[in-house]
Amino acid sequence: MNPAPADNQQKVFPTKVNRLPDWLRQEIPNAQRIGEMKQLFRGSRLHTVCESAHCPNMGKCWGQGVATFMILGDVCTRACRFCAIKAGLPTELDLAEPRNVALAVKELNLRYVVVTSVARDDLKDEGAGQFADTIREIRSIMPQTKIEVLVPDFSNDLGRLQILVDAKPEVISHNLETVRRLSPKVRPQADYDRTLSVLRNYKSLSHEIFVKSSIMVGIGETQDEVNQAMADLSQAGCDILTIGQYLAPTQLKRHLPVMEYVTPEKFKEYEAFGYGLGFKHVMSGPLVRSSFIAEEGYSGAISFQTRTVL
Repeated sequence: MNPAPADNQQKVFPTKVNRLPDWLRQEIPNAQRIGEMKQLFRGSRLHTVCESAHCPNMGKCWGQGVATFMILGDVCTRACRFCAIKAGLPTELDLAEPRNVALAVKELNLRYVVVTSVARDDLKDEGAGQFADTIREIRSIMPQTKIEVLVPDFSNDLGRLQILVDAKPEVISHNLETVRRLSPKVRPQADYDRTLSVLRNYKSLSHEIFVKSSIMVGIGETQDEVNQAMADLSQAGCDILTIGQYLAPTQLKRHLPVMEYVTPEKFKEYEAFGYGLGFKHVMSGPLVRSSFIAEEGYSGAISFQTRTVL
């Protein structure tokens, strides 16, 4: 008879794995292009989630001149256990940031841009106004650029959510991240049902804006739990879904270990199940992230909507 786990965390996250499978290996990125991108961001005092979150796709995306801008600084007021972004007391708000992001979008000549942020629970509007200002600044000098925002929950305050909706981005994304059972461990300062409510509220506030969310797998969830999370997102009105492999950003105790490297075949199963639930676009694969080739998700949702109307 096996001994009982020593504590509850061992029950929730039973066994970690270490060997990286071949399907997660990446090509060596273009060092010159990465250097050029870094120079642009540092010169404008801008941050990218690519660097701050240790995204495995950074080399590939930056090599193509694509990046996800991270506003509201680089220190987060929350400490999710999957995230590499620094947690603590943020600095003052940079009022020049929205304009600087817009100028960088122009410099890179982006036809599609993703803007995300740290959580800023210290601010009165939790940063909703800075998102809206950034969207307006991009629109003022790059009106043809499509804009996606990946936002925190803003404590599900309808007034703050309305600020985002009034700015009219093409896509509003807010991530569920994991299944219900693991949510308290993975996102201790967030809430599974609150996330679903945020997505539902965005959809009710505007039927013209696509609503998007993302799930990580490989943290100890079961297939049935993932399917249920996908069903919950569909019922909340989510249009676009991404599913990707969790990779621990560091070996520090605060970061969750990888429990499983999910196979590409299993990701295909999740994709098929998602389409069966009625999502307008599903992107599911080991290296998929919420912002990775995000334009494809938007284009897929547009195509789905067009086919449905016809």
